[in-house]
Amino acid sequence: MCLSIPSKVTKIDKERNVATVDTMGVSREASLDLMEDGGVEVGDYVLLHIGFIMNKIDEADAISSLEAYEEVLKIMDEEE
Repeated sequence: MCLSIPSKVTKIDKERNVATVDTMGVSREASLDLMEDGGVEVGDYVLLHIGFIMNKIDEADAISSLEAYEEVLKIMDEEE
């Protein structure tokens, strides 16, 4: 099973066809090869799989998911 954490696009390099995304404070690059041209813009929330942006998601859904992940991490920290 794969869990995809919503990531926010912070930069797009059109020459290399990659986007820089922020995933809960961690910055990484992800390929745009599986997205149609112009399908993703800076500020969009996306889901990644093995280094590829698979789809764009609604901002409200992304924020809701991120809040849920934060709550899970908080509970896990408290249990340690």
